[in-house]
Amino acid sequence: MKDLIYQFIAQQKLAVVSTINSHGNPESAVVGIAVSINLEIIFDTITASRKYQNILHNPNVSVVVGWDDEITVQYEGNAVVLGDNEDADNMKELYYRAYPDGRERADTWPGLVHIKVSPRWIRYSKFNEPTVIKELTF
Repeated sequence: MKDLIYQFIAQQKLAVVSTINSHGNPESAVVGIAVSINLEIIFDTITASRKYQNILHNPNVSVVVGWDDEITVQYEGNAVVLGDNEDADNMKELYYRAYPDGRERADTWPGLVHIKVSPRWIRYSKFNEPTVIKELTF
């Protein structure tokens, strides 16, 4: 099931990321994503964004990936801002493979950072025939 979920997410370019602001209210945004074989989701944002500020305040996020053909992944996890180490560089390279222009953005956009979300819970739902609904916990 983990490989199926990886293959599904890897085919998607966009996801909705939901964060919680400092007042406890949810906020959502569409982001461009990449995924690791460990089902970590990587995206970029700027430090002036609401999602960045929210992640600093509360790293618990949810992500929804996909909707075409009645197939989705619901995903809950912990978000961290990637720093300057080998693991962060590897995650950024995954993102750059999905978004080759991301390297230029990283060099030219003030305050651009990369976020890695590590999964705690995932539900894969396929509502067309044959129906498949599977949950994974980490």
